[in-house]
Amino acid sequence: MTTKLRLSVFFAVLVTAAGCATITAEDLNAVRTIAQNAQSAASDAQRQAGEARQMASGAQSTANQALSAANAAQACCDATNEKVDRMFEQSLSK
Repeated sequence: MTTKLRLSVFFAVLVTAAGCATITAEDLNAVRTIAQNAQSAASDAQRQAGEARQMASGAQSTANQALSAANAAQACCDATNEKVDRMFEQSLSK
């Protein structure tokens, strides 16, 4: 009985090892192809991320210029309002 059990375990191990050892060159080529495709996709993603970073930087620069122009326009508007207020006060005081 023990011999049969040992023999069964031996054959099970042998079959499992043989099944794992049947990696072919075709399988390796398929894995290489998958890895190369993944590398290509990663490179494309990195390139697109760089382009997006450049576009975002340009948009930030444009936004900063717009904010500067808006601040200058607000300062001009405030100065004009002050002048109008002074003229109105002067006309009332006369």
